[in-house]
Amino acid sequence: MKQIIDLHVHTISSGHAYSTLQEVIQYAKSIHLPMVGISDHGPGMPGGAHLFHFLNMRILPKEIEGVRVLRGIEVNIMDHQGTIDVDQRTLDICEYAIASLHPPCIPFGDIKTNTETLIKVMDIEGIQVIGHPDDERYPLDYDALAYAAKEHNVLLEINNSSMNGYSARSNSKTVIKQLLAACKLHNTHVIFGSDAHVSFDVGNFTYCKQIVEECEFPMELVVNHQIDKLKQFLPKIFQ
Repeated sequence: MKQIIDLHVHTISSGHAYSTLQEVIQYAKSIHLPMVGISDHGPGMPGGAHLFHFLNMRILPKEIEGVRVLRGIEVNIMDHQGTIDVDQRTLDICEYAIASLHPPCIPFGDIKTNTETLIKVMDIEGIQVIGHPDDERYPLDYDALAYAAKEHNVLLEINNSSMNGYSARSNSKTVIKQLLAACKLHNTHVIFGSDAHVSFDVGNFTYCKQIVEECEFPMELVVNHQIDKLKQFLPKIFQ
């Protein structure tokens, strides 16, 4: 089943990634990935991109070397009131936004606090994806999260890098199985994300595919290979 999109890709603008925009695009082209999303970290992350980086993404051609280049951002959730590190103007310029919990930006909370925080963020206009909700250090009520995501028309990410053995996130494979079970129960859609921090990891969904197969998760709830579903959840990228 051919994947047509990877929304979670970082460039050197994130501060701790290792490839340029052009290197990312060239690699996407080499693996015949039609759409690649550039989602560098917002300014709340140490070393993250300045607001001007995102405001200036308007200069990027929509298509480069035959690859549709999507102007995105991974915003940082900064507190348990659901505050993020960019303003609405920035979100409006971006074609999509992933919102994530990162330890440098927000302290660990209990299961109720963390879950309520992510649900609050779903209310922000322009947030289409909750990034890597799979870190045991941020325990979550996956039943409540999956239900809320469905109600808000927000995608939950299955993050390949969380499962590659190098991630700082804790016990992610076990946690992702809980997430997938809740999404299956509530008929909630998910999106695979490579979370690539170097070009040759772009479009790498090896562990994502393995875990959904292991969990017998229905592929019709995975949007990466379905244009109609991408239009439903990410209409701005088709404008």
